[in-house]
Amino acid sequence: MDTQSLQAFLAVADSGSFSRAAEQLHLTQPAVSKRIAVLEGQIDARLFDRIGRRVTLTEAGRLLLPRARQILVMVDDSRRALGNLAGDVGGSLTLATSHHIGLHRLPPLLKAYTRRHPGVRLDLHFLDSEQAYQGVLDGELEIAVVTLAPHPDEHLEVVPIWIDRLCFVCAPDHPLASREQLTLHELCEFDAVLPGPLTFTRTLIEARFAAVGLTLPVALSTNYLETLRMMSAIGLGWSLLPEGLVTSELRVLAVDHPPIHRPLGYLVHQSRTLSNAARAMIDELEAAREPGASEWRDRR
Repeated sequence: MDTQSLQAFLAVADSGSFSRAAEQLHLTQPAVSKRIAVLEGQIDARLFDRIGRRVTLTEAGRLLLPRARQILVMVDDSRRALGNLAGDVGGSLTLATSHHIGLHRLPPLLKAYTRRHPGVRLDLHFLDSEQAYQGVLDGELEIAVVTLAPHPDEHLEVVPIWIDRLCFVCAPDHPLASREQLTLHELCEFDAVLPGPLTFTRTLIEARFAAVGLTLPVALSTNYLETLRMMSAIGLGWSLLPEGLVTSELRVLAVDHPPIHRPLGYLVHQSRTLSNAARAMIDELEAAREPGASEWRDRR
């Protein structure tokens, strides 16, 4: 059972299409079909049902799917372990980050890293933090630098590096802007624009409101904080934004409530052998850690 056939199998299973799998693997569609056929011949079972344009896993395909992921992770892990013996920092580093961290936290760190380690090829993915978590758990990503989950998976090593203070904001001409002091109850009388309902940040905010028996009046949501800033600046609702994103076009609201903070940091799988390139990246991140992040980790 060769790894190329397994990679083709996973690509088709994940995309639900032979043509999209071919694009992802930079192969022709007949080449992907041939690799699947070889794999089906080796296990003597059909892996996909092809009905019209739909491609679905057979029972054998569903049985093989998690095992194929494990096999490829083990192969990659072995390659990294052997490559680490030389002590060189090189090769490819598959790293994911959120758009906000990629724009506002990582640039100076990545600049320093690439200068110190020119032999590393960065395979950088911009993903929602929740997708990046799953990518690390599935073994598709070696490291992710994202918003950290309130309750991280036990298989992950999760390390805070920065702490974002979230500020209540609205447009200068919003009805709330003239209030000197507000309660959470008063905020809930007006529409909010917030991150999507499945995001770690939204979960954190909702928990604070739920603790006092309130439901957030969310009118609009998006996972892009820069878009939230725009929507709140033009008066579509109040919002909660990282302190570093607050500009003169927004009014910071005085709310009678303890500050809301969200941790940002990196995560790796505890069972994965990290490449020298990943370890070097972790060294850069550790050097950039804010003092408050260390205290946050101690509290956890």
